[in-house]
Amino acid sequence: MRRAVILAVVAALGAGLLAGCAEDSDEPTGSASNGGGGGKGKTTLTVGVFGAFGLKEAGLYDEYMKLNKNIVIQQTSIERNENYYPQLLTHLGTGSGLADIQAVEVNNIAEITATQSGKLVDLGKAEGVQKDAFLPWKWEQATSKDGRTVALGTDIGPQGICYRKDLFAKAGLPTDREAVGKLWAGDWNKYLDAGKQFKSKAPKGVAFVDSATGVMSAITGSNENRFYDKDGKIVYKTNPAVKQAWDTAAAFATEGLTGKLQQFTPAWDQGFANGTFATVSCPAWMLGYIQDKGGAAGKDKWDVAAAPRPSNWGGSFLTVPDAGKNKVEAAKLAAWLTAPEQQAKLFAERGSFPSAKAAYALPEVSGAKHAYFGGAPIGQIFSKAAEGVPVQIIGPKDLIIAQNLGDIGMLQVDQKGRSSKEGWDAAVKAIDNALDQ
Repeated sequence: MRRAVILAVVAALGAGLLAGCAEDSDEPTGSASNGGGGGKGKTTLTVGVFGAFGLKEAGLYDEYMKLNKNIVIQQTSIERNENYYPQLLTHLGTGSGLADIQAVEVNNIAEITATQSGKLVDLGKAEGVQKDAFLPWKWEQATSKDGRTVALGTDIGPQGICYRKDLFAKAGLPTDREAVGKLWAGDWNKYLDAGKQFKSKAPKGVAFVDSATGVMSAITGSNENRFYDKDGKIVYKTNPAVKQAWDTAAAFATEGLTGKLQQFTPAWDQGFANGTFATVSCPAWMLGYIQDKGGAAGKDKWDVAAAPRPSNWGGSFLTVPDAGKNKVEAAKLAAWLTAPEQQAKLFAERGSFPSAKAAYALPEVSGAKHAYFGGAPIGQIFSKAAEGVPVQIIGPKDLIIAQNLGDIGMLQVDQKGRSSKEGWDAAVKAIDNALDQ
């Protein structure tokens, strides 16, 4: 699923509100004029992001400017990453039109590190950056083959399984989150088995899971090797891990365990409101979305358990273009914004889970609980998941491959009753066309 969608639905956990999506804008936020100077000896730093990225909304820019009286921060935001990213590549190519700091979505980071690293500052050597503060797999995602770390991680999307306690009880399954997690611990096929148990006594009109595509995405997110190998070759067609994810997800569909829904559609939203499915693979940022769509009627009915295996969905980075006029100050700001203390604040205010593992011991994370989900200790649940996510090989066209496997292939199996092979063949054909192979 696109990061633009993710950013549009990240919730402020403390307030339990749905975060609005930023409007397209070419106008910077802040009072100073554009350029290297902000007036009276001040330096203006510009930050280019997509969607409601959260840094401004969480008050981090204001805090930094209070600490650094000589700095003025101005942000521009383009609502959707599919509009933002092509512009970023164009600006990097020409060396003009760039902000001092540019955000990059996780599905684009492999292409950035592979093709644009020479045009970005090596932030691994920047003042205030501590490699050991970050999760190893997040750090590696932004490190090029020649060892230059050209981006610093902001948030990630460690996943759990969100489930309806009331529906589990009606189907004769345990409702305690520890017991629920044990149903499928260590194996996605155990999640399938739990679904079959649920179906045997399920309330009428209630599916076990929302969609087969969501299951497939969660499984692939838990594997080190997915669509590319370490040499950059596309291998999804022959990768056993992808085949296993496909087969398991297809089994959810053919066994009648899904609600046959497509995620982030009105019908999916209505499913939360009406309680038409009992489980969904949920990254930390999705909790606020579920709360919003489930409404008051869903409070205390939802809970969160550990996923069968640690998995990740989502995340972003900050880069500093080498063509910028304020590279040293921009690198300092990027380092500060991604430091553990600021990432913990961003989580508390916006629900963006930290990629800095050093933040997990801070009270904003370690003590975080979610009242809507029965007081679930979400800081502890998602911290454990984040630390278990493997260092994944991410390729430049991961998003294209994932979208077509889900929206073209698996959706046909789930909604149209096509066979697993028919769905796979349709996905492969679409991917080959998209990649011009």
